[in-house]
Amino acid sequence: MADAPHQSGFVPPTLEQLRRMSHRQVVNLAKLIRARLIEVVAANGGHLAPNLGVVELTLALHRTFVSPRDRIVWDVGHQSYVHKMLTGRWDELASVRQLGGLAGFPKRAESPHDAFDTGHASTSISAALGMAKARDLQGAANHVIAVIGDGALTGGMAFEALNHAGQAQTRLVIVLNDNSMSISRSVGGLAAYLARVRTHPAYSRTKQDVKSWLSRLPGGEDVTALLGRLRTSLKYLLIPGVLFEELGITYLGPVDGHDVAQVEEALRQAKAVPGPSVVHCLTRKGKGYGPAEANPRRFHGIGPFDPTAKASAATPDAGPPSFSDAFGNALTLAATRDARICAITAAMPDGTGLTGFFRRFPQRAFDVCIAEQHAVTFAAGLAVAGMRPVVAIYSTFLQRAYDQVLHDVCLQNLPVLFALDRAGIVGEDGETHHGLYDLAYLRSMPGMVIAVPRDEPSLAALLELGLGYDGPYAMRYPRGRVPAQPLIAPSADKELQIGCGQLLRDGTDLAILAVGPLVYAALDAANALAAEGIEVTVADARFVKPLDLDLLDRLLTGDRPVLVVEEAIASGGLAGAVLEAASARHVGAALRIKALGLPDSPVPHGDAARLRHAYGLDTAGIVAAARALLAAPCP
Repeated sequence: MADAPHQSGFVPPTLEQLRRMSHRQVVNLAKLIRARLIEVVAANGGHLAPNLGVVELTLALHRTFVSPRDRIVWDVGHQSYVHKMLTGRWDELASVRQLGGLAGFPKRAESPHDAFDTGHASTSISAALGMAKARDLQGAANHVIAVIGDGALTGGMAFEALNHAGQAQTRLVIVLNDNSMSISRSVGGLAAYLARVRTHPAYSRTKQDVKSWLSRLPGGEDVTALLGRLRTSLKYLLIPGVLFEELGITYLGPVDGHDVAQVEEALRQAKAVPGPSVVHCLTRKGKGYGPAEANPRRFHGIGPFDPTAKASAATPDAGPPSFSDAFGNALTLAATRDARICAITAAMPDGTGLTGFFRRFPQRAFDVCIAEQHAVTFAAGLAVAGMRPVVAIYSTFLQRAYDQVLHDVCLQNLPVLFALDRAGIVGEDGETHHGLYDLAYLRSMPGMVIAVPRDEPSLAALLELGLGYDGPYAMRYPRGRVPAQPLIAPSADKELQIGCGQLLRDGTDLAILAVGPLVYAALDAANALAAEGIEVTVADARFVKPLDLDLLDRLLTGDRPVLVVEEAIASGGLAGAVLEAASARHVGAALRIKALGLPDSPVPHGDAARLRHAYGLDTAGIVAAARALLAAPCP
């Protein structure tokens, strides 16, 4: 095959062609891949730095293994863009994360080369081990490879899988994509040498032969034991992968993850190992693009940017703060007044707005890495001992700690506050990241209070209320900026307290009960309906649990219908609470209550505003739902 041409008119190689390419051709292809990554992510946004860091690693994987016969499982999957480009989706990458386009994570429905749907961290080894065991049971001979980053390896599930893999002793290749650890050249060279010796078939045969020979000599058993202790001591001193070795997993590396030849050689050795093995690759996030190398955090997941600008996407535009930052600012201020307040996050201090808190109160700030279960029970321990822990975590990730929230917090009625960021539709990251299920599963937990702020002032007020509550308290808010002009009208009914909603507008024809920022869309819808002569009541529930029953009774007076609006699945959330309460309190009444939320099916990836419009969760959708409810015959 000729040298890879310039990007214009470029026809990517097939996987078969890739395996026949020369080293120089592969190097040229890597340059084209990086250029394509920067071009696409600059236009669409996405995960840039992680994908720039695995270009050579991905090339080596597809040159060594035969996908899809050999199954490659990408942990999290945000670093799978290069994999997608090499498996027939080079041109389609332009649509990545767009509505109807390629997913930003592996999707089995998208390609047979995507072996497992991913999106959350630390799952790859478990899934790959299951595939490897299925292969053994079916008498197949293919390879299974799990590609996991050093960050995802901090998740407890990854350790559980490693422990099982060492016990199972089936053929499994684990590629550790390490983009932060630094190991000196001498140690790395020795480790690579020992790995080559240890995995060579002659080594295993010689070791067993010597052990058998010594055991037949007088005192040979003592000599064998002494040599074993000496070997173990040297191993702990010299081999950086001793943790894996002790679990029964052969360690190979570390190797330069940006040297295709080195990675291929390590992968070939791993293929020959009869049991599980780890190939340790050292990589650099953002490799090949200066701004991303200098600031890999900023370019981990990024919106559209100008790749030619000197400070590409380094300075956020002016405007109101995000909900995350509003939360972080309010919590930091509260912590200046109360020394009991602690903040816990699972590898997301930046994403959850806690950077300032960590800087101001380093002794009370805890990043427990990607370990959501531990984060919750750790917080429960803090609460038992008299502190006021706040667990700041993405809504989609709290699902991973369901049992800990119930068993360790709620059943003991502990004062742990859960700040659920990215609740509702998150946009381009798609179905694995939408925070749609928190209301449904938290509402069933005993003693749990669920508050939903609509803007920055209500967030600060509800946070302060929660910090003073002697029990479990969850506050959920969306991704994105707070409304620029918040509603400041105080409640006409009662002071803010737990379980207290707020009536914002009164009308006789229809009532809309909304929660969160959708309150603003409900008010806009009421204004639009008023122009048609339809008078609408609008109320902010503020709390999904406990529900404001007095407010609900007021909304249900007369025969006006009630439209319940929430950015969550309609079953089990606010609408479920309203329907349960209404049926219990208004027995035999002809209730007209309609839920406007998200369906009981996965919501795809795409622009958040477009998705809200598609599901009727914007002003136009609320207007349409209100008209339909008014036009429906009374039961």
